[in-house]
Amino acid sequence: MLHLIKLAVGVADIETLARRQADRARDTGAHGGQPFLRTRNNPRRAAEILDGGSLYWVMSGVLLCRQLVAGMVPDRRDDGSACIAIILAGPPVPVLPRLVRAFQGWRYLASDDAPADLGARPDAKGDVLPVALQRELAALCLL
Repeated sequence: MLHLIKLAVGVADIETLARRQADRARDTGAHGGQPFLRTRNNPRRAAEILDGGSLYWVMSGVLLCRQLVAGMVPDRRDDGSACIAIILAGPPVPVLPRLVRAFQGWRYLASDDAPADLGARPDAKGDVLPVALQRELAALCLL
């Protein structure tokens, strides 16, 4: 199994990401109302990703959540150019925060390098910390 990692540019937190995805799915009516993103290139290792992989989202320099990849289909951008739609399943799932340097597009993420879901930790209780605080704690190696 393989995962993808992508920057959520201009998105400050998980709630904003979920809201934007819901608005886009509703407004476009594309892909059965499921959350999706469009990318120019088809991942060459798509079969590995579709075998239970997730898309991990980086917000403000911190990897914060993931969504299961449900499918990849040919699509068209608003300008008519060809692209690939990566269909996502369900709402974003918070993960253990990790600092990530900026990059363009998406990158592959090996299963061994993927952070665990936040709810999977026995000591994880309560609300998710604000992004700024998560970034600071991660920089201090406290997360």
